[in-house]
Amino acid sequence: MTAAPMFPGFDGLMTLSRREGVDIRPTLLRVLTDLYVQTSAHSADEERQFVELTSRLIDQVDDATRAAVRARLAIYPATPVEIMDKLGLRRSHPGQPLPLAAAIAADQQPSTPTVKPPTEAQLRMASSLAMRPNDAAEISDMFFAAGASERALILHNIADTPLKASPRIPAARAARALHILEMAAFAEDTENFALELGEALILPQRIAEQVVHDPGGEPLACAARALDMPSAAFQRVLLFLNPEFGSSVHNVYRLSRLYDHLSERSALVMVAAWRGSTMAVTRAKYRAALYDDERHRVRAATSQTRPAVQPGTAPAVRTGTDGSKR
Repeated sequence: MTAAPMFPGFDGLMTLSRREGVDIRPTLLRVLTDLYVQTSAHSADEERQFVELTSRLIDQVDDATRAAVRARLAIYPATPVEIMDKLGLRRSHPGQPLPLAAAIAADQQPSTPTVKPPTEAQLRMASSLAMRPNDAAEISDMFFAAGASERALILHNIADTPLKASPRIPAARAARALHILEMAAFAEDTENFALELGEALILPQRIAEQVVHDPGGEPLACAARALDMPSAAFQRVLLFLNPEFGSSVHNVYRLSRLYDHLSERSALVMVAAWRGSTMAVTRAKYRAALYDDERHRVRAATSQTRPAVQPGTAPAVRTGTDGSKR
């Protein structure tokens, strides 16, 4: 199934959510619901995609997530009928504009067993799960391809996933980087700004340049938060690094608000995704060549033949003092 443009990149995360040990289906359902209720009306294709994606996730998430989504859709006037029926919501009538939840009998027993909260050991184990290179590439590509509102939702919800974040940058290294980055921003030197950012966050130069030159600015906010840049310093970077971007009051205000609400874990998870995505690109680039080299090496080894006469097995030929053979 191909996701609608309203939900970019969610097929890749659906694949990730089915893998053992990494269950981000509750986060996916919350993000899908938040995106859907932001608009008062939807096309037929958008509604169909929402119904298909949400119907699968509703049966696979915990009770708390299902209840939160149910509450959001209960007050949304354009909730699809199929989802209302699946969540047990009552359809609205002319005198009743908002759908209401159906009454629950006092003696009614829950049809599904109560989900036990994760133990401390399970939480520690989940927090140490690292992203596979392909998963990291999917998250990175989804983030760069999303719009401003979708990026904000991704950063808000990714903090609740069990994906492993990158380690914190040492304080001394971060302080040095912040000093260099702010001076480069004052000089409008984007080249050295990207170079220092890549070295401080251990990012390839290609990713660092993509972060710096991204037209939306959300990747730059993640990078700055990963270095624990003060909010005032981040605003100065926005104003001076790219004068054309900084001249827009809307851009600076929007990113400043995003930065103030951005958690350190969300930023470090995104840094981990950028690092892992590079490994996926490298593996894809060299896997075929390495495979062919190995195949040719094996073929060449099997085509070798042993000489008819092994060294040291041929009879020695004696010669006389006059050089004649005897």
